[in-house]
Parts: sequence; C-alpha cells; structure tokens
Amino acid sequence: MTKLRLSYQTVEFGKTDIHLCTLRNRQEFHDPAGIAEKLGISSASWPIFGVVWPSSFVLAHYMADYDTGTKRILEVGCGIGLSSLLLNKQLANITATDYHPEVETFLNRNTQLNGDKSINYERVGWADEHDTLGLFDVIIGSDLLYENEHIDQLANFINDHSKPSSEVIIVDPGRGRKSKLSAKMVEFGYTSSHAKPVHTDYIDEVFKGYILTFKRAQ
Repeated sequence: MTKLRLSYQTVEFGKTDIHLCTLRNRQEFHDPAGIAEKLGISSASWPIFGVVWPSSFVLAHYMADYDTGTKRILEVGCGIGLSSLLLNKQLANITATDYHPEVETFLNRNTQLNGDKSINYERVGWADEHDTLGLFDVIIGSDLLYENEHIDQLANFINDHSKPSSEVIIVDPGRGRKSKLSAKMVEFGYTSSHAKPVHTDYIDEVFKGYILTFKRAQ
C-alpha cells in the first residue's frame, strides 16, 4: 500500500463524520505479486474499488436514515465501504464483501481511522460456490452491474444469502441493466420498485440513476 498515492476526506451525515482513506485517483495501480491479475482483475479495473463513486454516496445517505434495528445486513461489492463504515459507526450488524484483494486492507484502515470496531468481512465472488456468510435480513450495494453476466450472478448470490423475509437495496447509476435485474429478482419472489433519490446535493453531478428496492415476505 506504500506504493500507492492516497487521499483523505471526511463525509458528513448530519452530525456523524466518516473519515476515509482512498486512492488518490483512478490511475493508481499496485499488484506486484499478480494477486489481482490471477483473480481476473485487470490493471484498468484494479483502481475501481478504491475511490468513492456517486452511487456509493447515494446508498450511504439512504442507509443513514434506515431503521436497522437488530437486522443482519450485508454489503456486496463494498469497495471502500462507505455504507458499511457508516452502519458500523451506528452500531448496526454489518458484514461487508468484495472480490478485490485490497478491499480488506482499506476497510480495516478506515475502521481504525474512525475509531470503530472491526467490520465482519469476507472476500468472495458472486459466482463462488462456497463461503461462510450465512443469511441476511437486508442486502445492500451500489454500482454493481458493469456487465450483462453480472445480472444473474448478483441475483443468484443475493438469493442464496437472503432470509425468506428480506429486503434488498441497490443503487444503480443507470448502466441499462436495472430492469433485467428486477425481472430476475421477481422470479425469486421479490416485489420490485425503482425510485429516484430525494436529493443528491451532496455530490457534484446530476445523479441519473435509481434506488432499486426488492422485498420478500414469508
């Protein structure tokens, strides 16, 4: 990590501050042992995990007011894990996952930066056949659907880790795949709704995406 140029920022959620160490920009790359390459992560896609994308801000602001109660929550494709860090600060039962080999290092660093307890984390791919995650009441994620093959993989992964009664919240920036994901989730017994975020004045650009909510009750 010493080879990487880093950036520090603080994101405000009302009176709650979340401190973040991220990559300086999307041109950073450091994979001397070829670990990411062996996982199929190219040099071009390597930095994607390490910056905070607009969808991540939208998801975190949405979750800031979410009634977590005693619900077990999973963030998939967490990247820097802004939502996980916020929920952890609020003492929610949060577990984070990602496929990138550097995510855990940054997540641990940021957890310490915020003076909070460690976040449960497991590196796992959506197509992996074995993990130790278990089942969750709520599954969240942002900006996940980069390729068409991700639709089935993500939907199946969510279904495999959802309790019979569960809620899924995905923020999609508008990559043209939300309807296909919704159709797949409906096949799994979920109701589906798409909504624009109420306001996005905390990001610099116009947000053209949607908050996708899937609910299933049994």
